[in-house]
Amino acid sequence: MDNLNLINSFAEFKELKNIDKSTMVSVLEDVFRNMLIKTYETDENFDIIINLDKGDFEIWRNRTVVNDDEFENPNQEITLTEAKKIDPTYEVGEEVAEEIKLSSFGRRSVLSLRQNLASRILDLEKANLYNKYKERIGEIVTGEVYQVWKKEILVLDDEGNELVLPRTEQIPTDFFRKGDTIRAIVYKVDMRNNSPVIILSRTAPEFLQRLFEQEVPEIFDGLITIKKIVRIPGERAKVAVESYDERIDPVGACVGMKGSRIYTIVRELRNENIDVINYTTNTSLLIQRALNPAKITSISIDEENKTASVHLKPSEVSLAIGKGGLNIKLASMLTGYDIDVYRDTEEEEDDVDLDEFTDEIEPWIIEQFKKIGCDTAKSVLSYSVEDLARRTDLEEETIAEIVNILKSEFE
Repeated sequence: MDNLNLINSFAEFKELKNIDKSTMVSVLEDVFRNMLIKTYETDENFDIIINLDKGDFEIWRNRTVVNDDEFENPNQEITLTEAKKIDPTYEVGEEVAEEIKLSSFGRRSVLSLRQNLASRILDLEKANLYNKYKERIGEIVTGEVYQVWKKEILVLDDEGNELVLPRTEQIPTDFFRKGDTIRAIVYKVDMRNNSPVIILSRTAPEFLQRLFEQEVPEIFDGLITIKKIVRIPGERAKVAVESYDERIDPVGACVGMKGSRIYTIVRELRNENIDVINYTTNTSLLIQRALNPAKITSISIDEENKTASVHLKPSEVSLAIGKGGLNIKLASMLTGYDIDVYRDTEEEEDDVDLDEFTDEIEPWIIEQFKKIGCDTAKSVLSYSVEDLARRTDLEEETIAEIVNILKSEFE
């Protein structure tokens, strides 16, 4: 095995794994010196010259010329007789530099050298990969799906490095096939059996934050700050944003013209509903905004126990709770308060639905009131007879009779 083949094989490895030249030279020299120590018990009188560009290296042994009768150490000394065979001008005390061919070490030593070198470079590459992705935790990476298994997906990055997307870090509605392009954040980097394992995630709040940074220039530039993100992946998310520039509407900037910006994010997250709200330090107002689209009647906050009691009209309760309780759960996660919802029934108990009066008022008259939004007794009584006559097709005498009937209910 000659020098050229040895260097070329690892030069190709270097190009594939992107190890820098100086590091490669340092590793090569180190393994060569280990071989020299094993063979000659020292490497102090050896010079190693490596040229990766040419794919070549040289090993030179330096020995001191001594008189034949003083010769003791064949590795560090050479007799005057032997030195003169190389060059007749050599004198005692001078140094003789002699090139050592790789083949002189023997096949077993050369194979051991190759194995040692391969192992060192592989360990170096693992360390480089670990450090590279350790610094990229929280960043979005794009890769190609290489293999799909039941519990995880194997993804290859642009350099062919293997990344893992576990099922637990996938959006429930995610579906990928081999060859698909996938986007996710670097969630964590572990070492298992001395090999780096790069874990990706599409469910972490940071993934949604990075998507906003990519789609909303004002966030990327720092004009808008994302204060907090909470998610139930694939279902719903709430994002609290704040602007340091009064001229910028943070919610409007995040949503974009006709929803163009947020639509791109929603599509990436498999149609996950995203609520963007204005952040405020006013806890009561923040809770009200977090419960959107529900309209709150009143709210009381217990700062000590971190709880909030929210009162709403019966028609608003389902909006506040949301499908499967998602809205109120996310609102609690966003604000940090346990939110209890109560139906505001005082007005309901004092009021009476107009349909309860069908034995006294003809149904077609009740329909006239319902058309103008009056479906309870008190809602009708809140208007004057003249206003009701103007808003409906009923005569004032008829309206006056109806008003008397409704008033009697509360007397």
